[in-house]
Amino acid sequence: MGMLGAVHLALSGGSSGRLLCAALAREVSLGASEWMRIHLWLVDERCVADDDARLNFGMICDALAPHVPLPAGNLHPMPVLLADGDERYERELQAAFRQRGDTDERRLDVVVLGMGSDGHTASLFPGTPALDERTRMIVFNDGADVAPPRPRMTMTYPLINRTSFIALLVTGAGKKATLQHVAENPHDRRARPVVGVVPSATSRMLWYLDQAALPR
Repeated sequence: MGMLGAVHLALSGGSSGRLLCAALAREVSLGASEWMRIHLWLVDERCVADDDARLNFGMICDALAPHVPLPAGNLHPMPVLLADGDERYERELQAAFRQRGDTDERRLDVVVLGMGSDGHTASLFPGTPALDERTRMIVFNDGADVAPPRPRMTMTYPLINRTSFIALLVTGAGKKATLQHVAENPHDRRARPVVGVVPSATSRMLWYLDQAALPR
């Protein structure tokens, strides 16, 4: 894996994030020099204490970090317990992109997303305020349809859609009906936020589905 500079990878929690962390932990082609360049960011996070088992960052620390030579400074947890944590995380991202010499301060290299049975991705839930965000890269998101614990911190469409490579991992029979709805209603972002993930002209996106999730 030839890389000249820092590589910024954003991971989701949930079943898709756990599967990917396990796969990365087994990836023998990535040596210490590659891991030195990889920075791991969170797509979203629950606003819970550091020792809460529901924390996405905790999953990454358990499933991936102990098994690979990833420097501790390359892990970027979301400061969810700070009132201005969303602004802090956005500034941290912008600083990392500038350090790499990017003229585009909104560009991750890879983002890995999942999809819930309600069609949410990241913590962009149906009918919530973050769906209308047009400028901010990171926001707190809340609303009746946000799965508890609430609120959440999340990356937004402006950041996700400009990522160089967007991967959407969907597994399980419980997602089949939602995928069918998405296929038939590709512009119904308010009801199924995953359809708001639309790559920019310089981005690429692939869906990865297991057999159980495939619509018939």
